[in-house]
Amino acid sequence: MAKNILRLDASMRKTGSYSRGLSDKLIKQLTDKHNSEQTSKVTIRDLAEGMPLIDENWIKANFTAADKRTAKQNNYLATSNMLVDELNNADLIVIGLPIYNFGLPAAFKAWIDQIVRSKLTFQYTDNGPVGLVNNKKAYIVITSGGTKLGTELDFITDYLQHVLNFIGITDITFIDSSGLGQDESKILARVDEFIAGI
Repeated sequence: MAKNILRLDASMRKTGSYSRGLSDKLIKQLTDKHNSEQTSKVTIRDLAEGMPLIDENWIKANFTAADKRTAKQNNYLATSNMLVDELNNADLIVIGLPIYNFGLPAAFKAWIDQIVRSKLTFQYTDNGPVGLVNNKKAYIVITSGGTKLGTELDFITDYLQHVLNFIGITDITFIDSSGLGQDESKILARVDEFIAGI
């Protein structure tokens, strides 16, 4: 049985990007590991190529019952539906995520807004919200120049953990590549060793 891997690149840099380079290594490790027994298919979603923002038309279409949407409303949701399908079809998710100005890259937040949808990736029940995107493993490679994970300036990991758990992705491994501007060689060597052990 093939393993489907969804790769999300959130760096706006096509060259010289640490998160892209480390995601390359992680994807190779994962595909080499799985290809010994089965094939792996990698779907790449490069957010530097653009990610539409939700707007009023999108919101109205999303909150219209699926069987009552017009053709125009379905068109407003077409990209979102495609992104949700990519997510649902994946067994493994690899996210290469730089920290920009202490937060998420805008395109990655736009991706989150496109895929967090009531009755599609989560639903409300009498016992609270329940995620519908289940049985996934996520690896998140986080890079930064100065902001270190686990400090008072880390506004990233708790948010990511919460929003992914909210839609049902609970098996998450963070690969900490933060603080590269302070000790690049040491951090990259540690991350390379971690990836090699996956």
